[in-house]
Amino acid sequence: MSIREVAARAGVSPATVSRVFTRPDTVAEDTRNRVIAVADEMSYSPNPVARSLARGRTGNLGIVVPDIANSFSAVITKAVQQEARRDGYTLFVAGSEEVAPDEERWARAMAAQVDGLLLVSPQMSDEALMALAEVTPVVVTNRVLDGIPSVLTDSYEGSVHAVEHLHALGHRRAVYLAGPDGYSNDVRLRGFRDGCARLGTAAEELGPFHARFSAGVRAADLVLATAATGVVAYNDEVAVGVLNRLADRGVRVPEDVSVIGFDDTQLAEMVTPRLTTVRIPAAAAGTAAVGMLLDVVAGRHLAVRRLVLEAELVVRSSTGPAPAAGTSPGGRR
Repeated sequence: MSIREVAARAGVSPATVSRVFTRPDTVAEDTRNRVIAVADEMSYSPNPVARSLARGRTGNLGIVVPDIANSFSAVITKAVQQEARRDGYTLFVAGSEEVAPDEERWARAMAAQVDGLLLVSPQMSDEALMALAEVTPVVVTNRVLDGIPSVLTDSYEGSVHAVEHLHALGHRRAVYLAGPDGYSNDVRLRGFRDGCARLGTAAEELGPFHARFSAGVRAADLVLATAATGVVAYNDEVAVGVLNRLADRGVRVPEDVSVIGFDDTQLAEMVTPRLTTVRIPAAAAGTAAVGMLLDVVAGRHLAVRRLVLEAELVVRSSTGPAPAAGTSPGGRR
C-alpha cells in the first residue's frame, strides 16, 4: 500500500500523509485523525527507513551489558526493549564480557548506528565514556560521572542489612565475595565493611570474581578455607555457584554456612535452598534509564539527571542460625 493511495482515500496530499507520520504536530488534529484512520483501514505502515531519514535519525537504540547470559542483564534488557518498542525504536544489544576495552569497542561500533546508547554498569574509563557521549547521547546505570545521566541503586543499605541479618542469626565471622571493579561492587563492599565494623563482626574479603556461576564455584573452596559462617556474594550468580559447590563438598546450607546474594533474579527462587538476597529493581532501572535516554534523544528537558532506586533484603532459606561454636563446615567438631 502506497502513501499516494492513502492520500487519495483521505482526501489530502501525499505530503500531508508524510507529515502525519513524521511531524504530526504540524497537521491539524481532525486531518491527522482522518489520515490515521484511513491508514489503519488500508493496513498502511510508513517505511521505517524513510521515516528515520525524514527525522534525521536511525530509529535505533543500543544497549551494552556486562554479560548477555547474566540473569540481571536479561531483565534490564527486556525492560529496555519494551520501552524502546513502545516508542518505535529497534534495540541493538551487545555484551562486553566484563572487559572494558571490548565494552568500549562495542559501544563505539554501535554509536554510528543508533540515536542513543544505554550502558549498564560500564567499566570503561571516564575519558572514554565522555568521548562516547560527544558522539551520541549516553545514559548509564550504576556509574557516577558528571555530565552523564544515570540510574543508580542504593545497594549500600542493602549490604548493611545483609550483615545485620547474619549478625542477628548469631554469625560473628563473615566474608564478602567481590565482583568486578566498579560502582556496584564499591558500594556493596562499603556497606559490608561498615556493617561489620559497627556490629563487631569479623570481616574478610575475597576476589574480585567475575559475576557468574563458575566464579562462585571457585570462590566456595576459598570460603571454606576461612572461618566465616556467613557469605555475602556480589550477585546471585556467584551465590548460586557457592551453593552448588558447598553441596558437592557436603557442606550444609544454612546449617553450616549461610549465603546471601544480590539482585534477586529468577535464580534466587529456582535453587535449593532458596536464596536470601538483596533485591535490586532491575526492570525499574532499565525502564527509568531508557526513559532518560529517549528524553535526551528527543531534546526534552530531564527533570532528574541522577535517579537513585532503593534496594531491599529478601530473606529466604539460604540463611539460618550460626552453627555451634567449634563446629566446622559439614557438621564435624
